[in-house]
Amino acid sequence: MDRIFYLLRRLLLAIPTFIGITLVCFALTRILPGGPVEMRLLRMRGIGEGGAAIAAEAQAGAAITADQRQALNAKFGFDKPFLVQYATWLIRDRMGLAMTSYDFPNRTAWDLISSRFPISLWFGITGFFLAYLVCIPLGIAKALHHGTRFDALSSLVVFIGYAIPSFALAMLLRTALCGTVDGLWDLFPLGGFESATASQLPFWQRLADRARHMTLPVACYMAGSFAVLTLLMKNAALDQISSDYVRTVLAKGASFRRAVWHHALRNSLIPIATGLGSILTLFFAGSVIIETIFEIPGMGQLSLTALVRRDYAVFMALLSLTASLQLIGNLISDICYMIIDPRIHFNR
Repeated sequence: MDRIFYLLRRLLLAIPTFIGITLVCFALTRILPGGPVEMRLLRMRGIGEGGAAIAAEAQAGAAITADQRQALNAKFGFDKPFLVQYATWLIRDRMGLAMTSYDFPNRTAWDLISSRFPISLWFGITGFFLAYLVCIPLGIAKALHHGTRFDALSSLVVFIGYAIPSFALAMLLRTALCGTVDGLWDLFPLGGFESATASQLPFWQRLADRARHMTLPVACYMAGSFAVLTLLMKNAALDQISSDYVRTVLAKGASFRRAVWHHALRNSLIPIATGLGSILTLFFAGSVIIETIFEIPGMGQLSLTALVRRDYAVFMALLSLTASLQLIGNLISDICYMIIDPRIHFNR
């Protein structure tokens, strides 16, 4: 019962936390300069349209009156009190998902998000499971061979991957393996999620084409968390292998392999469980830098475009979904703790 009450408290605590996050960010969108009203005024003056505006349009836009500016504020709902705006966004507009995009008048924020979500989902699921499928066995292997040549060489590779920023690794791999420089390998496409003609290919060929497009971005996705997860798993496994209960199991005649895989492994996974809750946000959010470098039309690129173009309707909808998933992910991490280690109590 203590665990159930703890989870209920965490669930109830998530509500004011969500309101606090979104309220602060919502306030920033209203007070920062260069908002959607200013962007619309610049377009009316012919500024920011790639230099295609003519002087007559600029002169006409410069004559915008206070009444026209007030009309724009009313159109975007900025003429109402702040708390009324926030309540409308939270309740009537369903956390912004039902709001119409400022840049795409005929599409809601949810329409834009749902069109990009499957792409980021592919990268999120693939990167997450590959990271854990590789890091957990590698961390255990490094713990079992601690101090050996294998441990030293694998640590060198891990630390190199950790030291290189993901955007630098992405540009390096793109330059070296995508045929952008004469004499280097042309093994992977420059970018995109799949080829333009992929929809006409048979299922397995389309899957192979998508795998070629995903290889380099997924490698960059994994680079940052790969070293952390591997070393976390190794250190946790070393602590458990040297503990008293493992020595007791060995003293009773069990093999070392059984002591590690059937007893130490479960407790070694406790630190790893912390990151399991982030799986939801990884599936959803995407990576802004990686998606921009590899020209992937996913959630990360959408959030960057919305922020640059001051499309706060889409940006706040993305923020509300990401915050919700992160709070749910934290709850999932607590549940994983309870499943992995029944000794954990939450009565305080």
